Amino acid sequence: SMASPALLMRVVASAYSVAEKAATIVRNVMAAGDLGIVEKTGANDLQTKADRLVQMSICASLARKFPKVTIIGEEELPADEVTEELIEDGHCEEILKRTCPAQYTGIKEEELVIWVDPLDGTKEYTEGLLDHVTVLIGIAYGGKAIAGVINQPYYNYEAGADAVLGRTIWGVLGIGAFGFQLTEAPPGKHIIVTTRSHSSALVNDCISALNPDSVIRVGGAGNKIIQLIEGKASAYVFASPGCKKWDTCAPEAILHAVGGKITDIHGNAFQYNKEVKHMNSAGVLATLRNYDYYASRIPNTVKQSLVP
Repeated sequence: SMASPALLMRVVASAYSVAEKAATIVRNVMAAGDLGIVEKTGANDLQTKADRLVQMSICASLARKFPKVTIIGEEELPADEVTEELIEDGHCEEILKRTCPAQYTGIKEEELVIWVDPLDGTKEYTEGLLDHVTVLIGIAYGGKAIAGVINQPYYNYEAGADAVLGRTIWGVLGIGAFGFQLTEAPPGKHIIVTTRSHSSALVNDCISALNPDSVIRVGGAGNKIIQLIEGKASAYVFASPGCKKWDTCAPEAILHAVGGKITDIHGNAFQYNKEVKHMNSAGVLATLRNYDYYASRIPNTVKQSLVP
């Protein structure tokens, strides 16, 4: 008989199906037309009915299967009873067939922390920039992002009626990342992807100092990492607080699984243990390749302005 799959692979396989359910909720809320928008700290910090329902769905579904795992979601929600229609108990069989990397086979439930951003790019969602939107489920062990799922509910939404809407990208360190075509940015080109709605003088000064050939401004951390792994951008540079652990955990795992690198502006790795502060207060620097080229060109004035 087959040995039963390691806990990590069961969590990732479940997170895959849970993220697909989340995408359905995101699309259904949009289709129904009442987004139920609430301002949290201001006009650039929004929450919609989709953020609320998706977080309830993801957290309740994973907590039911893995009760001792710590799950931290972006939205502060009342502990309501979650209706059964929000529960997803399926899993991706394909993922369960993969061999768990040896260093992760002994992991226990209570050693995992799952960081959830139910809808990354909420502002873009409310503005109809639907391909910016992602659902992020990041899995951390020993303070490190080791696996992640990124669902893009509106992938292909402008590709015509025959195109399959949405996709799920997943990855585990030591196995790789799947669900997309890994592509490097054009050699010799410095294309920077950065924030669309959270710009500042510091953010822009930092980018100018890197002397890019072009700058892409898009919403969502998940979406920005997708730009890197699909070769649309060579570096993600954000010299500002604002990103939180649930924004970076899943994208970090995917990026690291394919040999990329993400740190704060100083080059420090992010920590994902459950006690950690949620804000990535020293910004973000990420690349698929050539990390050192960009890291070595971040101005000291920028570094001094951003305290980890």
